Amino acid sequence: MNPQQSLATLRNSLVTEPDLVTRAQKGDAEAFGGLVMAYALVARRVAQGILGNWDEAEDAVQEAALAAWQAIDRFDPSRAFRPWFMRIVANQSLDQLRRRKLRDGEELDESMPGQMPSPEAMTDRSLMRGRIAGAMQALPERQRVAVTLFDGEGYSHAEIATILQVPEGTVRSYVFHARRALRKALASMMEAPA
Repeated sequence: MNPQQSLATLRNSLVTEPDLVTRAQKGDAEAFGGLVMAYALVARRVAQGILGNWDEAEDAVQEAALAAWQAIDRFDPSRAFRPWFMRIVANQSLDQLRRRKLRDGEELDESMPGQMPSPEAMTDRSLMRGRIAGAMQALPERQRVAVTLFDGEGYSHAEIATILQVPEGTVRSYVFHARRALRKALASMMEAPA
């Protein structure tokens, strides 16, 4: 049975998240797979927001899932699984980003999609994506993670505080300063001649 089928089976059987956690803590890999699959897409988007690369995000989520499986016995089943798992995903992504910075020093441009509208529109989109990615990468790591989770994924300040293991007020500060820096960076880019 593939992970999607097992998740559908678990959802249809009215099993709750705490039940899945308890089963996973007893060694049930299928129950753990159901937990991870329930948040896989969000986890990939979080990782992609941190890393700026979908393929690297896939790797980070896989590594995070393995780390979560190895640590599932230490997880408190009375708590929500999602913030705990997203904290692992964020930490794994940040670790991978640090390793990449040490290894590469500079990020490579993404390849262009196969079907493109007009060359002008493609160039404008590419420049804007590059400007946004550059502005995001210029942010301190914690600010980048907080604004990605808050604005990009819709997490609350409290959920982000749990993921990053910082006070909620600190998360609010991270988001505020990240937004201010992004506005400033993107405004100056928009004023610059094309």
